[in-house]
Amino acid sequence: MGKKVALNVLYNIVIFICVIVIYQAVEHGRYEYVLGCAFLAGIIITLKIKLIKEIKGMQKP
Repeated sequence: MGKKVALNVLYNIVIFICVIVIYQAVEHGRYEYVLGCAFLAGIIITLKIKLIKEIKGMQKP
């Protein structure tokens, strides 16, 4: 369970960094970074949703 919590924290950090990079890239007109980080954030969000469902499934008796 501790590994799953650590993985969830890692996912949150990556999503936060992607949001910051997307904001900075839009300010500087670097849309290739926006596209890359949006793609990466989408994958991480999908993995985070799977992880949350798995944790909820473990808690049911």
